[in-house]
Amino acid sequence: MAKMVEVVIDSVRVSLTNQQRIVVLREVNAERYLPIWIGPYEAESITIALQEIEVARPQTHDLIKNLMTTLNARLVRVEIISLRDDVFFGNLVIEYNGQLLDIDTRPSDALALAVRAHVPIMASREVMETAGIIPDKDIQPDDSGPSENSAPEVDVPETDERLSVFKDFLKNLNIDDLSEGSSEGDQDPDKDGPQKPT
Repeated sequence: MAKMVEVVIDSVRVSLTNQQRIVVLREVNAERYLPIWIGPYEAESITIALQEIEVARPQTHDLIKNLMTTLNARLVRVEIISLRDDVFFGNLVIEYNGQLLDIDTRPSDALALAVRAHVPIMASREVMETAGIIPDKDIQPDDSGPSENSAPEVDVPETDERLSVFKDFLKNLNIDDLSEGSSEGDQDPDKDGPQKPT
């Protein structure tokens, strides 16, 4: 099993330029962040659970949680286990009949379930080292000063140019929560990853 670090959901953001969604995970014991592009439905589902908004009927992630409860299965933790070809891979660790089961999942679905079940979110060290970003603490403000909606500068490792798209994206994030934006993005619903916006 890969070495894992605990992360928490820092925020769910919307790009000001293209309305695509991103969930930002923060390492618990460090100032390192893991941004993951997600679809609008998953972003809304995560946000609803984070804000504890009551919905009239169960959403898909509520249904999955209810099924596990009914079947006496327990979600133990969710994991972000790898990044391959610019796509993140997740894992649900479920306890059922005294056994631990690993279920393949998209990270966005895993996060939506983790928020509902109040279980730890883990990310492999390898993923954090490859795709994690650390805000630049040595930023000197320009003469005009920071704008109200400016995003922090981020340090993107130059060894992997594919991930530099996150630096540009994070500079253009909408600081308002997801409930204020409702435009549909064109994210592939079957992929969670650092895909370039179109």
